[in-house]
Formats: sequence, structure tokens, C-alpha cells
Amino acid sequence: MIDLANLTISKARQGFKNKEFTSVELTKAYLDLIEKKDPKIKAYITITKDLALKQAAAADERINKGTDSILTGIPCAIKDNIMVKGEKCTAASKILEKYIAPYDATVIEKLKEQGAVILGKVNMDEFAMGSSCENSAFFSTKNPHDLTRVPGGSSGGSAAAVAADMCVFALGSDTGGSIRQPASFCGIFGIKPTYGTVSRYGIIAFASSLDQVGPLAKTSEDCRLVFEAIRGKDKYDSTSSDFPIEENDINIKNLKIGIPKEYFGEGLDSIIKEKVNKALDFYKKNGAQIIDISLPNTQYALACYYIIAPSEASANLARFDGIRYNELVGSEKADNIIDFYLQNRSLGFGKEVKKRIMLGTYTLSAGYYDAYYKKALKARTLIKKDFEDAFQKVDIIMGPTSPILPFKINEKTDDPLSMYLADIYTVSTPLAGLPGMSIPCGKSGDLPIGIQLIGPAFSENKIFSIADFFQKNYDIN
Repeated sequence: MIDLANLTISKARQGFKNKEFTSVELTKAYLDLIEKKDPKIKAYITITKDLALKQAAAADERINKGTDSILTGIPCAIKDNIMVKGEKCTAASKILEKYIAPYDATVIEKLKEQGAVILGKVNMDEFAMGSSCENSAFFSTKNPHDLTRVPGGSSGGSAAAVAADMCVFALGSDTGGSIRQPASFCGIFGIKPTYGTVSRYGIIAFASSLDQVGPLAKTSEDCRLVFEAIRGKDKYDSTSSDFPIEENDINIKNLKIGIPKEYFGEGLDSIIKEKVNKALDFYKKNGAQIIDISLPNTQYALACYYIIAPSEASANLARFDGIRYNELVGSEKADNIIDFYLQNRSLGFGKEVKKRIMLGTYTLSAGYYDAYYKKALKARTLIKKDFEDAFQKVDIIMGPTSPILPFKINEKTDDPLSMYLADIYTVSTPLAGLPGMSIPCGKSGDLPIGIQLIGPAFSENKIFSIADFFQKNYDIN
């Protein structure tokens, strides 16, 4: 019997090496568990069984020949806005319900080159717009720790699949916190890399200047291994970077940790504050220097994000008209092309997506561009400058990932502002293009709590080292 609950990439590779199990056997074990558990959790939109077994058989051949790589034979899940050739890619939207990806995203090409095994495509908020995985056009994903609560979003399916042991790791995308917040809610590790370190080619765009693909996994080491496999410059993505990730094996005794006062103010749950402070005390006891800092323009981050992101979304989603990417969703009675588009987009897009398209179109319109969008861009520059100033004094910034615990399903659906506030600590990093990682630091009853690590651009290895030290030496129970 394979212990899927404690399986990591390194343990799976050791199992292959010791002939304890093959990739095919491991893949079948995951597929069996998905069949058993997922009807309650609803993490997967599509299970790619045939593809997975074919990839697993090929992986076993590579392992037997000694030509395997770090991820060869490792079963994973992919967020359903990342294209896998020949498989459905819906972005959890009715308007793409029957869309079959004609090519692989660059990150998928890289996983396939490594020999990873793709178990399926997982649920998300429609077009990655949401913080709870309730905005999917198909169904809501449940939090494996409490099935009455949300797993976070928009990469809720990715986080739930990892937390429920239904894959070794998953890929998600983060635009305003969509990897880190669900990682926190589900008690796992998740990193949003520096903007440009991972190609966005083959990712269904939400907000192009903010979107970034990253891994979710059970350990910091697994996140590091997946990140190393998928990162790098891509000729198909002009925003991707070949800037080297700095090597950084951190000595905790020389570490300067910045604590933003803005992350510990009104609205932060008292239990989360207690657990995060306890984690910070652990670093302090191990020699790190805790330094109070200020990120004064944090107060504008949420408003800035909810102008820039919908503006970019309104442009990116203009291509979805019911003609090019899907069979028609019901426009047989349209009298002209405009009515045809209107009917398809009205039927194909969900409420949250329509709301953001309208908001973005409004802020980009001639009469309001200067009043809203231009001001948001100026605020974004100030937010970035705050971080630059802070990193002159500290090595890393820490604080809560989310101000609230995982909330009940349907608890906030009628209160969008309250829902948006769940991202208040995560939206600043994509606006500044910086890496951020959520790591588990405790629980409130059965509900996980995460602490966020934010570093300078291209400091992923520093973040991994700090997270790894914490995971190996801190008892979160």
C-alpha cells in the first residue's frame, strides 16, 4: 500500500529507485483515490486517465533506462486555465466548456520533457476571478480540512487536490493571491514567482501584467523542484526573463525580517495574528532580527488592483465571442452579429466575470481613463517603491497570508467587498512583480493558517531556504 498522504517528490523518486512501486502503480493509486474522494471535494474538472497512464508507462521506461529527471513519473494536477494539448481547457467557464487545447503551454512542455504524469485539470474561479473557487461555472470545490468551507481561490482546485493527497503537486496561477491564499486555506505550500520567471505562453490570460504560474505542494522542497523545472525565458513570451535566480543558502542568524505594520492592523483575525507572531518568535529565537517596517501605500493596493486587473481582463476576454473557441452556447435567434456576440457572452460568462469586464471597460473609457486607470498606474509605482525602500533595510518581509480563516461556502457570495478583502495582503506583490510564498504556520481547530514570505525580485532561492528551515524545525501543531 502506497502512503499517498506523506508522499513527496523525493519520496516518490526513492520509491521508484528501490522498486517499491512503479509510476504506473503510483498513478493508478492516485486515480483510485481521486475516484473515491473527489466526488465530495470536487477538485477535478477533467480526469485525464488515458494520458496519465500513457505518461506513467513512458516514465517507467525512462526510469529503468536511467534517463529519468527529477519529475519523471511524478503525478500532478494542472489548473484548468493552463493548456494541455488534446485535453479540455475550460478556465471553469461555460464559454469554453467544450474547448480542446490545440497545443501545450510552455510550462506543460517542460513538465512533459521531465516526464511528469498529468492526472487531470482542476477547478478554479472562472477565468481566475475570485478568492473562493465558488465562481466556477461547474461546481464549487470544498476545503479538504472542512467540507463546509472554501479552499480559497482562484487556484482552489489545485490547493485542494494537493491537500487531499490527490496529486503530488499542482500548478496554479496567481494574479492577486490566487496561489498563496488557497495554499494558506488548505495548509500547504504555494509560491507566486517573480513576474517573468515562468512563461505565460499557453495560459488563458486574466491580467497580463500580473498573471504568474507557480507550484503548490506539500513541502518547500517540492515547490523548489517544480519551480526549477518550469522557469526560464521563453521565445513565445516576450515578458519572460532569463535573469538568473540568485543562489542563496540563508543563515538564519544573519536574517533581517521586516514586519509591515499595515499587515497587522484592523481586520486581522486574532488567532491568525497569534499564530503568525508565534512563527516570527521562532525565527527570532533562532537568531533572526525582527525589524518593524512600513509599506504606507498598502492602503491603496486593493483599489489599485481592482482597477488594473479588470481593465486588462476586459481587453483579454474580448476574444471570447462564441465563435472561435467553442460551439455556440445558444444564439440561434440572433438577428445580427452584435446580438450574436451579446447573447453568447451573456450566456457564456458568469456574474463575476461580467462584473469585472464592465468595470474594466468603464475605467478604460475615454472619460474615465485619467481619473481611474492612470491614477492606479501611479499608485502601482508607489507600491513598488515601498518594497524597494523596505528591501534596503531587510532581507525578507513576513506577515499573514490572509486576514481571515477559510470561510463557509456561500458565506460571502452576496458581499463581494468582504470577499475582495481576503486578498488584502497578497495583491501588493503582483503589482510590484515580486515573489511571495505562503507556508503553513499553525491551525485554528482544523482550519489551516499560513504565513507569507515576500522577497526582492528573483530571490526565490532565498524564500525557499527560509521556508525550508521553518518546515524542518517548527512544530505547527
